Parts: sequence; structure tokens; C-alpha cells
Amino acid sequence: MSERRPGQWPVDNPVDLEPVTEDELYVQRAAERALHEMVLDSIRHDLQQQPTPLSVLTTARNWCTRITAAAEDIAHEKRKAA
Repeated sequence: MSERRPGQWPVDNPVDLEPVTEDELYVQRAAERALHEMVLDSIRHDLQQQPTPLSVLTTARNWCTRITAAAEDIAHEKRKAA
């Protein structure tokens, strides 16, 4: 039998999905949204602290580079774990 590609069925370790209420979903989405807003507000605060328009754009590019690098590292770790 050939090796299964990621995402292909059947799943080796199925997840036990418990029924989730609408209230639990709402709380989960609200928490995720709050975290997202806190992160964006932090970046926005850092950008507002920059003294010139050029330094704002440079700092924004640096944030983008760092976020992309973190995403690549995390994706690489997840690929190794799979």
C-alpha cells in the first residue's frame, strides 16, 4: 500500500467531535476575534510611534517580513511533525 498524502482519507487518528452549542461557538469566535484585534492594535501602536512616514512604511515592511518568517518556520515544523 502506498503512503497516504496529507489530507487524504482515511484519517489515522480521527478526532472525537463533541457537539458544540451555539453559545460555545460564539464565545470561541469572540475570543479569537479579541486576540486578533489585540495583535493588530499592538502593530498599529508600533507604527504610530514612528516619527516619519518613511519609517512607518519601513516598520510595516519589517513586520510583514517577521510575520512571514514566523509563518514559514511554523509551517516547516508542522510538515516535519506530519
